[in-house]
Amino acid sequence: MSDNKTQNLIDSIKNKGKNLESEMSFFDHIDVLRKHLLRALLVIVIFTGLAFWYYDFIFNTVIMGPKKPDFWTYRMMCKLVDFFPSLGSDFCITKINGKIINTEMAGQFTLQINSCVMTGIIFGIPYLLFEIWLFVKPALHENEKKSTSGFVFFASSLFLIGILFGYYIICPLSINFLTNFSVSKEIENTFTIDSYLSSVATLTIGTGIIFELPVVIYILSKFGIMTPKFMRASRRYAIVVILIIAAIVTPTPDIITMLVVAFPLFILYELSIFISASIEKRRNKELYGTAKTRA
Repeated sequence: MSDNKTQNLIDSIKNKGKNLESEMSFFDHIDVLRKHLLRALLVIVIFTGLAFWYYDFIFNTVIMGPKKPDFWTYRMMCKLVDFFPSLGSDFCITKINGKIINTEMAGQFTLQINSCVMTGIIFGIPYLLFEIWLFVKPALHENEKKSTSGFVFFASSLFLIGILFGYYIICPLSINFLTNFSVSKEIENTFTIDSYLSSVATLTIGTGIIFELPVVIYILSKFGIMTPKFMRASRRYAIVVILIIAAIVTPTPDIITMLVVAFPLFILYELSIFISASIEKRRNKELYGTAKTRA
């Protein structure tokens, strides 16, 4: 009986040691993740500081760009009308209505801080993705490291393309539509600077995030949550949603403008199906090879 008690005590001490070791390992991982996030935060702070230094250019040229009739997108639309008169004069935008005002005492000061932080986040996201990759990399097998070696470049490129598409296409078209939209001539469109900045940030950063769809599908497919069969079956619903989004942001009701906005979203969805199918094919090949080896 005494020997049994002694053995039970030894087993309890061993189990306690294993639990303690597991807990320490968990907290070690948290500490490593904290260091990665702190480095990413430092890079965002540096970019935010640079945004303060070059604030005149960032605000007057970049942020207020879509509000000016000489913005690149509007000039290209007018040139298209010269080559294709059938587009109609409404397609050429030469005036942006709506007045932007500040209604708060600290409004312009807050504007500068928010816009600089927003700029720092946009430029810092690629490095944030790199730090996340460094954190996850040690837990991957060699074949997984090879298959995901271009993750940071691919995800950052999609985000940058989405930012550019949102800024040069969706943002100016939406601003032109919203500033000119009116339910009555008695109502004058006057917008606060916070509302304008929020719209620009949402449309631009939001589009950048939407363009990360293939990356999200890749991760979900790796976990077996998303399948190409489901995405192909849902294609008709996805097309309807994409066309609705394109119809909302286009300035005119013509089909050509709507398709210009919708086309990249169609490409993203099809690319996501291709990525999911590739992962499923690779998984089935590995399972088939393993089963054949066992047999």
